[in-house]
Amino acid sequence: MLEKHLSAYPFARTIMLATAVCALSLPAWSANSGASVQLALSEIKKEELPKAAEPAKPDASQPTGETQTPPPASSDTPGAAPTEPTAEDGAEGAKATNPAMPNAKDGAETPEVQYDLTKLPFPVQKMHQLILEAAKSGNIEALRPLIGSGDDVTMLSLAEVDGDPLAYLKSQAGDPDGQEILAILVDVLESGFVHIDAGTADELYVWPYFFAYPLDKLDAKQKVELFQIVTAGDYDEMKQFGTYVFYRLGITPKGRWRFFVTGD
Repeated sequence: MLEKHLSAYPFARTIMLATAVCALSLPAWSANSGASVQLALSEIKKEELPKAAEPAKPDASQPTGETQTPPPASSDTPGAAPTEPTAEDGAEGAKATNPAMPNAKDGAETPEVQYDLTKLPFPVQKMHQLILEAAKSGNIEALRPLIGSGDDVTMLSLAEVDGDPLAYLKSQAGDPDGQEILAILVDVLESGFVHIDAGTADELYVWPYFFAYPLDKLDAKQKVELFQIVTAGDYDEMKQFGTYVFYRLGITPKGRWRFFVTGD
């Protein structure tokens, strides 16, 4: 029995020594190899775990389930689509592009009526004089150099005029030579005038002053002046429009003959 225990002792001691050597050499081998020791997930501290991305917080000012849309671009924003014009814009646009349109309505304020031609700027005085002299000559061709041509041609109709402007004026007269039109020119230029839109790009001196004078505010003397140009029947028709719609003539401060038209 003793021999059995003694014979087993060397073998057991050998096993114990081998186990001790392996236990002591493992940390040294791990440090020398540079490999990190893998730990179980349960052994890793919570602060060492990668943090999950936080979901985006909804905008508190925005109702749930709705998406934000950018505000509509204003007309002042570069690249913004133009706003739809209103009826008022259309009326203002027509007046801005056609200064010969009627300029007075019932109830409008009365402008200052002037008769003294010496108060006109010299270029306006000169053009007024030249047109009047041409009209009194009885020869409608005398108007040709005053009417001009191209983009600076005098407006003779609210619609586009095709062909020769003097031929158009003759077509509007009751006689073949256009002398009725010349007589109207004389009557218009010898009436009182108004100065409108002073200091703007639309500034004009216009004859007769009825162009910008409310018909419902004409006194007895002014009605006589009106009947020197139109008939009483014309006046009754104009009252339906609320404004003077017969021939009127405009000259710019620089002396350009801007228009001579009739109609509304």
